[in-house]
Amino acid sequence: MSMQTPPTLLELAGKRLLRDQASAITALEHLPAELFPPLFILAFHSRQHQESLKAMAQAWPYPVLPLGGLMQRPQVKVLKAVLDGLDILLAQEIRPRRWKLRVLDLRNLGADFWRRWCGYSTQKHSPMVPVAVHRSSPNTEHPLAPMEVFLDLNFNEKDRYAFFMYVIQWAQQREGLVHLCCKMLRIAEVPFQLVRKVLDVVKLDCIQEVEVNCIWNLPTLGKFALYLGQMRNLQRLSLSHIQVLSEEDEDENEEENMEEEEELEEEDQDMGEEDESEGEDQEQEEEEQEWNEEEEWQREEQEEQEELEEQRAFSQFLSQMLRVQHLCELDMDSPSFLRGRLDQMLRCLQTPLEKLTITHCQSLTHSDLTHLFQCPNLRQLKSLRLYCASLAEFSPEPLRALLEAVAPTLQDLGLDNCAMVDSQVEVILPVLRHCHQLISLTFSENCLSLATVGKLLHHTAGLRSLELELYPVPLECYTTQDTVNQERLALVRAELTGILRELGQPRTILLATKHCGHREYYDVTFS
Repeated sequence: MSMQTPPTLLELAGKRLLRDQASAITALEHLPAELFPPLFILAFHSRQHQESLKAMAQAWPYPVLPLGGLMQRPQVKVLKAVLDGLDILLAQEIRPRRWKLRVLDLRNLGADFWRRWCGYSTQKHSPMVPVAVHRSSPNTEHPLAPMEVFLDLNFNEKDRYAFFMYVIQWAQQREGLVHLCCKMLRIAEVPFQLVRKVLDVVKLDCIQEVEVNCIWNLPTLGKFALYLGQMRNLQRLSLSHIQVLSEEDEDENEEENMEEEEELEEEDQDMGEEDESEGEDQEQEEEEQEWNEEEEWQREEQEEQEELEEQRAFSQFLSQMLRVQHLCELDMDSPSFLRGRLDQMLRCLQTPLEKLTITHCQSLTHSDLTHLFQCPNLRQLKSLRLYCASLAEFSPEPLRALLEAVAPTLQDLGLDNCAMVDSQVEVILPVLRHCHQLISLTFSENCLSLATVGKLLHHTAGLRSLELELYPVPLECYTTQDTVNQERLALVRAELTGILRELGQPRTILLATKHCGHREYYDVTFS
């Protein structure tokens, strides 16, 4: 028989009060501030107390109402009740005595505020601790309106569009009384046309972070760039899976070609059955050859047009990137569209980057990587992460020069699965000992020997801020079948433990196996 936690006296009192909405609304004027959140939660989870929510929004005794922290999914009925309550407030020339609300936060960031009242934590919280009021970016030109509404444009779910448009239209109709601020834009698995409809009606200079995780081709990126250039306060940009030609387009082209070939074969068969004479066969072959030549010419012309369109789209993207004045973090995943073009994008950076992450970047050439490491706007990096870069047979000198330049500021360095070998790592070892701010260092999935891993431990021994160290399981531990020999691994871990003991510093490192469907980790500790 399961035992359920009995309701608290506060919950029982709140439910009793909400049974009579008229009495509950009347009582709000005299209700202590610390009772508003638990009462709001009870009304929120009920479908019958919209009027109570409306009244509580009017009387809310805190600077911020973090409504988004309660809504895992958009709930228009609840939102409408709260907005109706705010409408009554905004229409009043004289503000009510208890009205402290300045921010309606619809982002999913207010969970900590509500946990104080839900019994999720045994820690005691002061109910009157002031809630921090979020401010718009200091670079925006909007004066602080009487009411600010914060909304994240997260297009990960298709049903978000109606919710966004409801909030946007409500704010537009109250221009001068309400300032809608959208700081985050996330796009994933949603048609770009829906995104455009929203971006056309919001103030883009509030947006500070953009994440695009869609299989877009360059023309689509070029269209999006027209909005990107208006985000004057953009600080973080993440682009994933932007391709020169989308896989869908390639599949369609292949299907069209196969269909055309099948039709041609059918036509050939029919024509052969109708007339078997040699003269007609010859005439058919000539017509077929002319048709194939015409088709080839059309295909080449189409490819040239696509290439010109893609180049125009990339130029449009670059021109808009020049307008982004505050970018400090750039994250790119599978950036095949930058092959042979990375230097052009880097020249568009208007400010020094603090964080740079490029993953699954095998498509980048050695020339691209050289331009990357020599970029002047990477000389103040705090974080550099490359994953799946093709550094095989790549001269490590440009990388060494970059690490030398960023040694005073670098806090996070990740060079995982970059096909690095002992000789390349040894070139950058002397620089690592000068990266005194380094907190995280990862070299997993590279082909390094036990000797090189040992040298890494020696050269990083003086880095007092270092908390995370991830190295590859040394090559000596693998069998000819590329599996880990556990006996050899035990000996290697013992030897590395001995090195840590000699260095005389409490320390834990992690060794990671090669990524073959399932990566395993082994710790080496000296305490």
